[in-house]
Amino acid sequence: MIPIETIGLFLTASVALALVPGPDNIFVLMQSAIFGRKAGLQVTLGLCTGLIAHTLAVTLGVAVIFQTSTLAFNVLKFAGAIYLLYLAVQAFKSKPAHQEGQQYPSLSWRQLYLRGIIMNATNPKVAIFFLAFLPQFTNPALGSVTTQLLALGGLFIASSLLVFGLIAWFSGYLGEWFKASERAQVIMNRVAGTVFAGLALRLVVSER
Repeated sequence: MIPIETIGLFLTASVALALVPGPDNIFVLMQSAIFGRKAGLQVTLGLCTGLIAHTLAVTLGVAVIFQTSTLAFNVLKFAGAIYLLYLAVQAFKSKPAHQEGQQYPSLSWRQLYLRGIIMNATNPKVAIFFLAFLPQFTNPALGSVTTQLLALGGLFIASSLLVFGLIAWFSGYLGEWFKASERAQVIMNRVAGTVFAGLALRLVVSER
């Protein structure tokens, strides 16, 4: 059983990390502002599903591969960068919806959910972060380290779900404002495209 003091410290650190501007929460903000808060929440679920994969990777030791293998790290990060560039191109090509009679371009639940998963799962730095972060709060004297890692991963996911969910909800108000103006939609699409391209560049130049 993990001590309550350790859990409190871990949750505090997890919430703080989720609030620090980064690829995931910026991605949620942009998607929610463009497609609405419901879309942002769906993307959040996808991102948190990606965190489940990272938790399992750390627990099973797979994340060590990305820390020790330059090839594996680069393959994954370039795959993520290509996907972000694809989203950037789509954003720049998007046309504004008319204020009357036409809905703002929408994506299905599946598309939004998969966007979140791909965005998170193709970032090798998340796997390495988990590998460095989670074990710090484990103690072999308290029992199975595997169980502790899974529990801590679950707590981190819950924290991220809360923080990203709030970001998606409040960013939705921006989306409502943008829908009322075609010019604002054009600006938002260009901003989104620039942000996605910037995130792709950041991922490409990142080191282990």
